[in-house]
Amino acid sequence: MNRLKDTDAIVTVTSIRSARVTHQSFVASALLLAFMCFATAAHGQEPGSQSGAVTNAPEGGDVAETGKKLSNPLSNVWALFTEFDTNFSDGNANSGHKKAGSRMIFQPIVPIPLFGEGDKQWRLITRPTIPVLFSQPIPSGPGKFVHDASLGDIQVPLVISPPVKNWILGAGPTWLFPTATKKEFGRQQYGVGPAVVVGHYNEKVTMGVFPQYFFGIGSRGPDRGVEKASYMNLLYFMFYNLPKAWQVGFSPTITYDRRATSGNKWNVPIGATIWKTAKVGNTITKFELGVEYSVVRQQDFGQRFAVKFSVIPVIPSLIRNPLFGK
Repeated sequence: MNRLKDTDAIVTVTSIRSARVTHQSFVASALLLAFMCFATAAHGQEPGSQSGAVTNAPEGGDVAETGKKLSNPLSNVWALFTEFDTNFSDGNANSGHKKAGSRMIFQPIVPIPLFGEGDKQWRLITRPTIPVLFSQPIPSGPGKFVHDASLGDIQVPLVISPPVKNWILGAGPTWLFPTATKKEFGRQQYGVGPAVVVGHYNEKVTMGVFPQYFFGIGSRGPDRGVEKASYMNLLYFMFYNLPKAWQVGFSPTITYDRRATSGNKWNVPIGATIWKTAKVGNTITKFELGVEYSVVRQQDFGQRFAVKFSVIPVIPSLIRNPLFGK
Protein backbone atom coordinates (compact mmCIF):
# COMPACT_ATOMS: atom_id res chain seq x y z
CA MET A 1 0.00 0.00 0.00
CA ASN A 2 1.16 3.39 -0.66
CA ARG A 3 0.25 6.98 -0.24
CA LEU A 4 -2.52 7.85 2.15
CA LYS A 5 -0.85 7.33 -0.19
CA ASP A 6 -1.84 6.49 0.75
CA THR A 7 -1.78 8.33 0.85
CA ASP A 8 -0.53 10.52 -1.73
CA ALA A 9 1.04 13.41 0.00
CA ILE A 10 0.25 15.75 -2.84
CA VAL A 11 2.35 18.90 -2.70
CA THR A 12 0.59 22.03 -3.99
CA VAL A 13 2.30 25.09 -5.46
CA THR A 14 0.65 27.90 -3.48
CA SER A 15 2.47 30.90 -4.87
CA ILE A 16 4.37 31.88 -8.03
CA ARG A 17 7.79 33.16 -7.20
CA SER A 18 11.47 32.40 -7.72
CA ALA A 19 13.45 30.76 -4.91
CA ARG A 20 16.70 28.93 -4.37
CA VAL A 21 17.43 25.46 -2.95
CA THR A 22 17.82 25.47 0.81
CA HIS A 23 20.39 23.61 2.84
CA GLN A 24 17.67 22.50 5.26
CA SER A 25 15.76 20.52 2.64
CA PHE A 26 18.81 18.45 1.72
CA VAL A 27 19.56 17.82 5.39
CA ALA A 28 15.96 16.63 5.89
CA SER A 29 16.26 14.31 2.90
CA ALA A 30 19.49 12.82 4.20
CA LEU A 31 18.07 12.27 7.69
CA LEU A 32 14.98 10.50 6.34
CA LEU A 33 17.03 8.23 4.11
CA ALA A 34 19.44 7.48 6.96
CA PHE A 35 16.53 6.59 9.25
CA MET A 36 15.09 4.24 6.63
CA CYS A 37 18.42 2.46 6.14
CA PHE A 38 19.05 2.21 9.88
CA ALA A 39 15.59 0.84 10.65
CA THR A 40 15.80 -1.73 7.87
CA ALA A 41 19.24 -2.91 9.01
CA ALA A 42 18.31 -2.96 12.70
CA HIS A 43 15.00 -4.78 12.24
CA GLY A 44 15.57 -6.71 9.07
CA GLN A 45 15.33 -10.10 10.74
CA GLU A 46 12.32 -12.16 9.77
CA PRO A 47 9.31 -11.89 12.12
CA GLY A 48 8.29 -14.73 14.41
CA SER A 49 5.57 -17.27 13.61
CA GLN A 50 1.81 -16.87 13.60
CA SER A 51 -0.90 -17.91 11.21
CA GLY A 52 -3.99 -16.22 9.90
CA ALA A 53 -5.48 -14.02 7.25
CA VAL A 54 -4.82 -10.38 6.53
CA THR A 55 -5.33 -9.45 10.16
CA ASN A 56 -2.21 -11.28 11.36
CA ALA A 57 1.47 -10.37 11.13
CA PRO A 58 3.60 -11.68 8.25
CA GLU A 59 5.06 -14.80 9.77
CA GLY A 60 6.74 -18.04 8.73
CA GLY A 61 8.47 -16.48 5.76
CA ASP A 62 5.31 -16.54 3.58
CA VAL A 63 6.37 -13.90 1.09
CA ALA A 64 3.19 -13.99 -1.02
CA GLU A 65 0.95 -13.70 2.04
CA THR A 66 2.98 -10.76 3.29
CA GLY A 67 2.51 -9.01 -0.05
CA LYS A 68 -1.25 -9.46 0.26
CA LYS A 69 -1.24 -8.03 3.76
CA LEU A 70 0.74 -4.98 2.66
CA SER A 71 -2.07 -4.31 0.17
CA ASN A 72 -4.43 -3.76 3.09
CA PRO A 73 -3.87 -0.28 4.58
CA LEU A 74 -5.31 -1.48 7.92
CA SER A 75 -3.41 -4.74 8.45
CA ASN A 76 -0.97 -5.08 11.35
CA VAL A 77 2.16 -5.32 9.19
CA TRP A 78 4.89 -2.87 10.21
CA ALA A 79 6.84 -1.54 7.24
CA LEU A 80 8.76 1.42 5.82
CA PHE A 81 7.11 2.67 2.63
CA THR A 82 9.41 4.79 0.46
CA GLU A 83 8.35 6.07 -2.96
CA PHE A 84 10.49 7.85 -5.55
CA ASP A 85 8.69 9.43 -8.47
CA THR A 86 9.36 11.54 -11.52
CA ASN A 87 6.40 13.74 -12.43
CA PHE A 88 5.60 15.88 -15.44
CA SER A 89 3.34 18.94 -15.16
CA ASP A 90 1.89 21.36 -17.70
CA GLY A 91 -0.89 23.89 -18.19
CA ASN A 92 -1.50 27.48 -19.24
CA ALA A 93 1.61 28.61 -17.38
CA ASN A 94 3.95 26.75 -19.73
CA SER A 95 1.93 26.50 -22.98
CA GLY A 96 1.72 22.72 -22.89
CA HIS A 97 5.47 22.06 -22.61
CA LYS A 98 5.79 19.58 -19.76
CA LYS A 99 8.12 20.34 -16.86
CA ALA A 100 9.75 17.47 -14.97
CA GLY A 101 10.14 17.18 -11.22
CA SER A 102 11.21 14.53 -8.72
CA ARG A 103 10.34 13.78 -5.13
CA MET A 104 10.38 11.15 -2.40
CA ILE A 105 7.52 10.16 -0.09
CA PHE A 106 8.55 8.42 3.13
CA GLN A 107 5.78 6.74 5.12
CA PRO A 108 6.39 4.54 8.18
CA ILE A 109 3.45 2.12 8.52
CA VAL A 110 2.66 1.83 12.25
CA PRO A 111 -0.30 -0.36 13.30
CA ILE A 112 -0.77 -0.36 17.09
CA PRO A 113 -2.88 -3.14 18.70
CA LEU A 114 -5.48 -1.68 21.04
CA PHE A 115 -7.67 -4.54 22.29
CA GLY A 116 -8.21 -8.23 21.56
CA GLU A 117 -6.14 -10.57 19.43
CA GLY A 118 -6.19 -12.41 16.11
CA ASP A 119 -9.30 -11.84 14.03
CA LYS A 120 -10.95 -9.96 16.91
CA GLN A 121 -8.31 -7.30 17.40
CA TRP A 122 -8.98 -3.55 17.33
CA ARG A 123 -6.08 -1.47 15.99
CA LEU A 124 -4.94 2.13 15.67
CA ILE A 125 -3.14 2.62 12.37
CA THR A 126 -1.00 5.65 11.64
CA ARG A 127 1.02 6.22 8.47
CA PRO A 128 2.76 9.62 8.69
CA THR A 129 3.32 10.93 5.17
CA ILE A 130 6.59 12.87 4.80
CA PRO A 131 7.19 14.35 1.32
CA VAL A 132 10.69 15.44 0.29
CA LEU A 133 10.91 17.36 -2.98
CA PHE A 134 14.26 17.00 -4.70
CA SER A 135 13.48 19.22 -7.70
CA GLN A 136 10.07 20.67 -8.54
CA PRO A 137 9.20 23.28 -11.22
CA ILE A 138 7.84 26.61 -9.96
CA PRO A 139 6.33 29.17 -12.38
CA SER A 140 8.28 32.43 -12.05
CA GLY A 141 6.78 34.42 -14.93
CA PRO A 142 5.15 33.98 -18.34
CA GLY A 143 6.73 30.82 -19.72
CA LYS A 144 9.51 30.92 -17.10
CA PHE A 145 10.27 28.34 -14.41
CA VAL A 146 12.77 27.65 -11.69
CA HIS A 147 13.35 24.32 -9.92
CA ASP A 148 13.50 24.12 -6.16
CA ALA A 149 13.80 21.57 -3.35
CA SER A 150 11.98 21.44 -0.03
CA LEU A 151 10.54 19.36 2.75
CA GLY A 152 6.74 19.32 2.33
CA ASP A 153 3.89 19.40 4.83
CA ILE A 154 3.54 16.24 6.95
CA GLN A 155 0.17 14.47 7.18
CA VAL A 156 -0.60 12.10 10.08
CA PRO A 157 -3.82 10.02 9.95
CA LEU A 158 -4.95 8.21 13.12
CA VAL A 159 -7.40 5.53 11.99
CA ILE A 160 -9.12 3.08 14.35
CA SER A 161 -10.00 -0.23 12.69
CA PRO A 162 -12.53 -2.70 14.19
CA PRO A 163 -12.34 -6.46 13.48
CA VAL A 164 -14.61 -7.09 10.49
CA LYS A 165 -14.04 -10.28 8.49
CA ASN A 166 -13.07 -9.71 4.83
CA TRP A 167 -13.85 -6.01 5.10
CA ILE A 168 -11.47 -3.08 5.38
CA LEU A 169 -13.09 -0.50 7.66
CA GLY A 170 -11.58 2.34 9.65
CA ALA A 171 -12.13 5.96 10.64
CA GLY A 172 -10.47 8.69 12.65
CA PRO A 173 -8.90 12.15 12.50
CA THR A 174 -6.09 13.16 10.16
CA TRP A 175 -3.68 16.00 10.92
CA LEU A 176 -1.73 18.45 8.78
CA PHE A 177 1.52 19.99 10.05
CA PRO A 178 3.06 23.00 8.24
CA THR A 179 6.59 21.60 7.98
CA ALA A 180 7.30 22.79 4.42
CA THR A 181 10.57 24.71 4.21
CA LYS A 182 9.33 26.64 1.16
CA LYS A 183 6.02 28.49 0.91
CA GLU A 184 5.55 27.19 -2.62
CA PHE A 185 5.26 23.62 -1.35
CA GLY A 186 3.04 23.92 1.71
CA ARG A 187 -0.19 25.28 3.17
CA GLN A 188 1.52 27.43 5.83
CA GLN A 189 -1.10 26.37 8.39
CA TYR A 190 -2.13 23.52 10.62
CA GLY A 191 -5.10 21.42 9.65
CA VAL A 192 -7.36 18.60 10.79
CA GLY A 193 -10.21 16.62 9.32
CA PRO A 194 -11.76 13.17 8.93
CA ALA A 195 -10.15 10.07 7.42
CA VAL A 196 -12.15 7.00 6.38
CA VAL A 197 -11.12 3.65 4.89
CA VAL A 198 -13.64 1.35 3.19
CA GLY A 199 -12.75 -1.76 1.24
CA HIS A 200 -12.99 -5.52 0.79
CA TYR A 201 -10.55 -8.37 0.23
CA ASN A 202 -10.51 -12.06 -0.64
CA GLU A 203 -7.91 -14.55 -1.85
CA LYS A 204 -7.63 -12.88 -5.27
CA VAL A 205 -8.42 -9.18 -4.87
CA THR A 206 -7.97 -6.35 -2.37
CA MET A 207 -9.76 -3.09 -3.16
CA GLY A 208 -10.99 0.05 -1.46
CA VAL A 209 -10.91 3.82 -1.04
CA PHE A 210 -9.14 6.01 1.53
CA PRO A 211 -10.34 9.65 1.54
CA GLN A 212 -8.89 12.32 3.83
CA TYR A 213 -10.29 15.85 4.11
CA PHE A 214 -8.37 18.73 5.71
CA PHE A 215 -9.61 22.02 7.15
CA GLY A 216 -7.09 24.71 8.05
CA ILE A 217 -7.14 25.64 11.75
CA GLY A 218 -4.31 28.14 12.13
CA SER A 219 -1.53 29.78 10.12
CA ARG A 220 2.16 29.49 10.88
CA GLY A 221 4.53 32.38 11.54
CA PRO A 222 3.78 35.74 9.90
CA ASP A 223 1.28 34.30 7.38
CA ARG A 224 -1.79 35.02 9.49
CA GLY A 225 -3.77 36.15 6.47
CA VAL A 226 -3.52 32.83 4.61
CA GLU A 227 -6.97 31.59 3.59
CA LYS A 228 -8.03 28.53 5.57
CA ALA A 229 -7.33 25.31 3.70
CA SER A 230 -10.17 23.07 2.55
CA TYR A 231 -9.00 20.16 0.43
CA MET A 232 -9.21 16.40 -0.06
CA ASN A 233 -6.91 13.51 -0.93
CA LEU A 234 -8.68 10.32 -2.05
CA LEU A 235 -6.64 7.17 -2.58
CA TYR A 236 -8.42 4.44 -4.54
CA PHE A 237 -6.74 1.07 -4.93
CA MET A 238 -7.09 -2.43 -6.34
CA PHE A 239 -4.58 -5.28 -6.07
CA TYR A 240 -5.02 -8.53 -8.01
CA ASN A 241 -2.91 -11.40 -6.70
CA LEU A 242 -0.86 -13.45 -9.17
CA PRO A 243 1.34 -16.53 -8.58
CA LYS A 244 4.82 -16.23 -7.07
CA ALA A 245 4.05 -13.09 -5.02
CA TRP A 246 3.27 -10.85 -8.01
CA GLN A 247 0.36 -8.40 -8.05
CA VAL A 248 -1.12 -6.02 -10.61
CA GLY A 249 -3.60 -3.18 -10.16
CA PHE A 250 -3.59 0.52 -9.38
CA SER A 251 -3.38 2.99 -6.47
CA PRO A 252 -3.64 6.64 -7.64
CA THR A 253 -4.66 9.57 -5.45
CA ILE A 254 -7.35 12.06 -6.53
CA THR A 255 -6.99 15.59 -5.14
CA TYR A 256 -9.57 18.36 -4.72
CA ASP A 257 -8.90 21.91 -3.47
CA ARG A 258 -12.04 23.86 -2.63
CA ARG A 259 -10.13 27.18 -2.36
CA ALA A 260 -8.55 26.90 -5.81
CA THR A 261 -9.88 28.94 -8.72
CA SER A 262 -12.26 27.48 -11.29
CA GLY A 263 -10.52 24.92 -13.46
CA ASN A 264 -7.82 24.30 -10.86
CA LYS A 265 -9.70 22.37 -8.19
CA TRP A 266 -9.26 18.76 -9.36
CA ASN A 267 -6.48 16.40 -10.35
CA VAL A 268 -7.81 12.93 -11.29
CA PRO A 269 -5.14 10.37 -12.23
CA ILE A 270 -5.62 6.85 -13.55
CA GLY A 271 -2.80 4.33 -13.61
CA ALA A 272 -1.39 0.84 -13.75
CA THR A 273 1.03 -0.72 -11.30
CA ILE A 274 2.88 -3.99 -10.86
CA TRP A 275 4.13 -5.24 -7.48
CA LYS A 276 6.56 -7.99 -6.48
CA THR A 277 7.24 -9.18 -2.94
CA ALA A 278 10.53 -10.97 -2.29
CA LYS A 279 13.16 -11.61 0.35
CA VAL A 280 16.19 -9.34 0.30
CA GLY A 281 18.55 -11.06 2.68
CA ASN A 282 16.33 -11.81 5.67
CA THR A 283 13.99 -8.88 5.02
CA ILE A 284 10.67 -9.33 3.24
CA THR A 285 10.39 -6.39 0.86
CA LYS A 286 7.70 -5.28 -1.58
CA PHE A 287 8.66 -3.47 -4.79
CA GLU A 288 6.32 -1.33 -6.89
CA LEU A 289 6.60 0.19 -10.36
CA GLY A 290 3.71 2.22 -11.72
CA VAL A 291 2.66 4.93 -14.14
CA GLU A 292 -0.17 7.46 -13.80
CA TYR A 293 -1.87 9.84 -16.21
CA SER A 294 -4.20 12.64 -15.06
CA VAL A 295 -7.40 12.67 -17.12
CA VAL A 296 -8.36 15.86 -15.23
CA ARG A 297 -5.70 18.30 -14.05
CA GLN A 298 -5.32 21.91 -12.94
CA GLN A 299 -5.63 24.17 -15.99
CA ASP A 300 -3.00 26.69 -14.88
CA PHE A 301 -0.31 24.18 -13.91
CA GLY A 302 -0.87 20.63 -12.71
CA GLN A 303 0.60 17.15 -12.79
CA ARG A 304 -0.08 15.35 -16.06
CA PHE A 305 2.03 12.18 -15.89
CA ALA A 306 4.13 10.36 -13.30
CA VAL A 307 6.41 7.32 -13.05
CA LYS A 308 6.66 5.83 -9.56
CA PHE A 309 8.98 3.32 -7.92
CA SER A 310 8.49 2.17 -4.32
CA VAL A 311 10.44 0.00 -1.89
CA ILE A 312 8.59 -1.31 1.19
CA PRO A 313 10.73 -3.35 3.64
CA VAL A 314 8.86 -5.10 6.44
CA ILE A 315 10.10 -4.67 10.02
CA PRO A 316 9.07 -6.60 13.16
CA SER A 317 6.18 -5.27 15.21
CA LEU A 318 7.56 -2.86 17.79
CA ILE A 319 4.33 -3.08 19.84
CA ARG A 320 3.11 -6.68 20.00
CA ASN A 321 0.77 -6.69 23.00
CA PRO A 322 -2.58 -4.82 22.93
CA LEU A 323 -2.48 -1.61 24.94
CA PHE A 324 -5.79 -2.33 26.68
CA GLY A 325 -5.52 -6.09 27.09
CA LYS A 326 -6.84 -9.13 25.23
